[in-house]
Amino acid sequence: MSVRLLTIATRLPETVIGQDEVAELFATQSSTTRLGSRLVRTAFAGAGVRTRHTVLTELAAEAREAGDGDPATTHFLDGATGALGSPATGARNAIYTTEASRLFVGAARAALDDVASTVAPSDVTHVITVSCTGFFAPGPDVRVTKDLGLPADVTRLHLGFMGCNAAFPALRTAHAYCIADPDAVVLVVCVELCTLHLHVRNDPNTVMGNALFADGAAAAIVTARETGPAAAEVAAPGLELVDFETTLAPVGEEALAWSIGDEGFEMILGTYVPKIIDDHITDALAPLLGRTGADAATIPLWAVHPGGRSILDKVQIRLGLSDEQMAPSRGVLADVGNMSSVTILFVLDRLRRSGATGTVAALAFGPGLSIESALLRLAASPGSVDLDHADGETAGA
Repeated sequence: MSVRLLTIATRLPETVIGQDEVAELFATQSSTTRLGSRLVRTAFAGAGVRTRHTVLTELAAEAREAGDGDPATTHFLDGATGALGSPATGARNAIYTTEASRLFVGAARAALDDVASTVAPSDVTHVITVSCTGFFAPGPDVRVTKDLGLPADVTRLHLGFMGCNAAFPALRTAHAYCIADPDAVVLVVCVELCTLHLHVRNDPNTVMGNALFADGAAAAIVTARETGPAAAEVAAPGLELVDFETTLAPVGEEALAWSIGDEGFEMILGTYVPKIIDDHITDALAPLLGRTGADAATIPLWAVHPGGRSILDKVQIRLGLSDEQMAPSRGVLADVGNMSSVTILFVLDRLRRSGATGTVAALAFGPGLSIESALLRLAASPGSVDLDHADGETAGA
């Protein structure tokens, strides 16, 4: 039985922030030391990010230049002085409740619109929502169910606070639902508002988080039902979910962590995380490749969570991947930054739209230190190139 991901719908907040301008904003804060200022500029320049999206409209260049933010809606930036504040966790989470709800519903609606010719809202049997950047109850699973008019008895699950790797357990759970019930239709929605947890500090952990993280949303429809080609699959092919693997590296539990503080959530992103991934990625992939008879050297397409440029560099070198194979991951990092759990779905969507088909190896990393992996297969569409059977061709980005 084939379990397929029919579509991926992505959504971004409207406010776009350029990396250079945000670096200057943080580097020139009164609480930023001279050493901290150099660290900010170096980290932002080396992060591999050009632009990001945020729900914080006050961070838009035009809003900052106007210098007249509305105190009722300006939480982080003093428009008159240009000083970044540090709102309490409750204030940050209040923004999350409003803005995340919109993105959860918007991304989910877009995914259902993509497959409207073959899947109706009344067909959805399961809803899985994912987020680690805020909380509210009734939660996003309820919001999506009610606002989209899904059946009241739909099975709902929320995966909270897992981190950047959380889309994998969500898709793995969707796959299990579909294996158990071939008529299941699973709606998976990930939303992360990482910029709500910005802090002005001089330590490397905080500076690197400020340089990398962004806001976004993505939704997917997973099913084993026999369906005709949906509009989404005509525009871009679907993905067959083949197999999954998860493992905890024997070291690194303290290197990557996420906790709730009084002034937002607190990130620990150790500078040695790339080395831990480098040391353990081959062993982490071995069970998955062994079960399927695949070989990393012959898998044509790769979707690697862009946790940062140095992580992508280590994975590329360790696995011997080409620049073309890494281009979807690096492109997403450059264009929209690291959106935690959402990001890997952006990478997979970019691969879907690249015109290539064939086996896809996907990887993500999270607290634990957890290494998640999956094998998928991009279905053929008219004019596509099957790289599993093409001679000497590489994936487009």
